[in-house]
Amino acid sequence: MATVPDFTQLLAASRGGDQAAWSKLVLMIYADLRRLARRRGSGGAIPTTLGTTGLVHECYLRLAGSPREQIEDRGHFFNLASRIMRQILCDYARRSLRVKRGAGQEHADVDEVDAADQAEVENLVVLDDLLTQLDAENTAWAKVFECRFFAGLSEEETAEAMNIPLRTAQRNWAEAREWLAQRMR
Repeated sequence: MATVPDFTQLLAASRGGDQAAWSKLVLMIYADLRRLARRRGSGGAIPTTLGTTGLVHECYLRLAGSPREQIEDRGHFFNLASRIMRQILCDYARRSLRVKRGAGQEHADVDEVDAADQAEVENLVVLDDLLTQLDAENTAWAKVFECRFFAGLSEEETAEAMNIPLRTAQRNWAEAREWLAQRMR
């Protein structure tokens, strides 16, 4: 992963108009996104039809298209990447549900629908809705969950992205999972 001084220096230089620094920063971001998505994909959280590469490219395009001034620091970048990955995965799940429910498509036999994929997509949509509720009740818990679940950040990376102590990140992760588990039953 990119070191903090390198990231910070490149970000500062790019804000000053240095296009070469912005290009290096974008390459650094891409490498970090690939690492995060691979980690996320190893747990089966990325639908096979989207794939790790699709998730990385979509996230990368959204981040690279953002004004440089929006990215405050390395921690903010990871927090932002977590939010974008959540949006991409949940938007993908919603589109997939619309298609499976017949949005302009020919209807298939029930036997042709992959029940496991359908359940995973539906769970992701429910999770997204619950995270929106959690965010209204406890933003810190919701953000920690996004970092850990959607971006696959470690406890230490999450604490850094949120600019909070490690123990607080661990506690928020446990509380968020418990809150969500109670409501998903």
